[in-house]
Amino acid sequence: MTGVQRGGRFRPLESGDPTSVAGYRLAARLGAGGMGTVYLSYTPGGHPIALKTIRPELGEDPEFRRRFRQEVQAAQRVQGLYTAPVIDYDTEGERPWLATAYVAGPSLASAVGEHGPLPAGSVLLLLAGMAEALSVIHRADIVHRDLKPSNVLLASDGPRVIDFGIARAADATALTGTGVSIGTPAFMSPEQGAGKKVTAASDVFALGQVAVFAARGTGAYGDGPSHAVLYRIVHEEPDLDGLPEHLGFVARCFAKDPAERPSPAEIIALCQEASPTPLRQSGSWLPEAIAAQITQRVSASAALASAPAAGPDAPTPTAPVAQAGPATPPHAHTPASPSVHAAPTTAAPQVQATPSFGPVVPLPGPQAPFPPSYGPPTPPRPPFAHQQPAWRPLPLPPKKNQAGKWIGIAAAVVMGLFWLGSCASALGDLGDSSDSYGDSSATGGGTGGSTGSGALHDPEPVTYKGINIPLDYYVRFVDSPPKPIEDRSPYDNADADLYYYDVDEDALSSQGERIVLLNSSQQGSLKTCREETRYAERVSLSQLAKGTQLCVHTTSGHIALVTFKGGAPQGDPSDFVSVDLTIWRNAEEPGDS
Repeated sequence: MTGVQRGGRFRPLESGDPTSVAGYRLAARLGAGGMGTVYLSYTPGGHPIALKTIRPELGEDPEFRRRFRQEVQAAQRVQGLYTAPVIDYDTEGERPWLATAYVAGPSLASAVGEHGPLPAGSVLLLLAGMAEALSVIHRADIVHRDLKPSNVLLASDGPRVIDFGIARAADATALTGTGVSIGTPAFMSPEQGAGKKVTAASDVFALGQVAVFAARGTGAYGDGPSHAVLYRIVHEEPDLDGLPEHLGFVARCFAKDPAERPSPAEIIALCQEASPTPLRQSGSWLPEAIAAQITQRVSASAALASAPAAGPDAPTPTAPVAQAGPATPPHAHTPASPSVHAAPTTAAPQVQATPSFGPVVPLPGPQAPFPPSYGPPTPPRPPFAHQQPAWRPLPLPPKKNQAGKWIGIAAAVVMGLFWLGSCASALGDLGDSSDSYGDSSATGGGTGGSTGSGALHDPEPVTYKGINIPLDYYVRFVDSPPKPIEDRSPYDNADADLYYYDVDEDALSSQGERIVLLNSSQQGSLKTCREETRYAERVSLSQLAKGTQLCVHTTSGHIALVTFKGGAPQGDPSDFVSVDLTIWRNAEEPGDS
């Protein structure tokens, strides 16, 4: 989870988010999921970390706490070059949390989604790095259980496997009904999907799936509803058409019998055999476009690291990342790796003063060196509202004689009043026949009508109960009843009034990008939805409990009250959300959000 929105900004803290945890100040949201919320944070000395707070309902469960304590202590023993090591944690406090090293690169899921499949050489290095990470994780007696593209981050010196050592903690019977789903169906092993014992070999199966996704852009068992993909995983053979020939050994990862799958060490050896040159992780292992993204994030991170902390009255900041543009590949600045005990401190480049709403643009000059392979890059810190741009007001032009202009305006007003009076007289002769004209001029049609004073009309609401929306499906509010429509990219579809998707986290969103999460004290109504303007682009499922209500405004002028009823029950192979919809069609002026 990189937490970077479209437009290159980190997601700001939301109302209700803590500003610090155990002395670690929080700067932005990196993502959220079934387990909790991940924040971009800093140590008291200013070093970046990723801090995950556990959902309150999980923290209240004694069995979860016991397993969480065991898994975190085991995860502390994982110190590989291709993992994000545990920095600190608290398993006993009111709300448990875990801090790991922060990685500035994008996830494999977002990189492939934005730039397409990786070249063959990059896939071999990716596969070897992930296999080495699994070797270290398994030696600590940990099974990842949820290895997938969004849990693999791409750094300039190789991949990083994250989110290991926690999934098992949530796999407790006392958590039934919380909406937590352990594992991602499209990347589960056959034994995991069938509810059988999960071993290190299950991670190898997922490793093969991730490799195929990286090389081809699609999984080995196709796309579609999660339950359908999981059925094919359990009962059918993988589809490896289009996979480069030298990656053919990946097929061994998909053996139905876990004992027949290769070990991570064997996979590393097979990668070395398949590579025409010795495998070497360096700053040039990724395509230029992805390397440029990493360069931008590292530069912005170094610049924002020196920004002052927000005061108690300061608004929640949004941390921008340097905008896309030509960038020098990171390997051009990569120094020789220093000793582990002599890690250099990356100096922040000089930053040009910018308004709080603009991007941070480093000034020309020497760039900060990239961090060593064993340490995380420095993450961005947000600009604050009190930082003002360095500018001077230009002198005002001399005043001109305005007399002629006002004489002309007065004449125009007199003529206009005369014309309006004539029109009013003519309309008065039409009597009651003008009423229907007034109704037909109301915005968007529908029931109800304009009062003639320009007020919004109040259409009759239409309610639909128990609408199930599978993952990567959307509904249109104009349909009666709304039926789920499959679309792998609903956020690019103008008809997607409400869709359920997973990029960095499970979330509900709308093409209109105007969603309001109502407080428990608010009564959902058309009036409330019109008055509330705390718009968000999306709302993650981790923020929703049964009965939570959302207001959704569409670009077509419809307003809907969405009542969240829950997700797929634990053990169900499908992945969906269930909602009740109350829709006011044509309740406001249509237009772009």
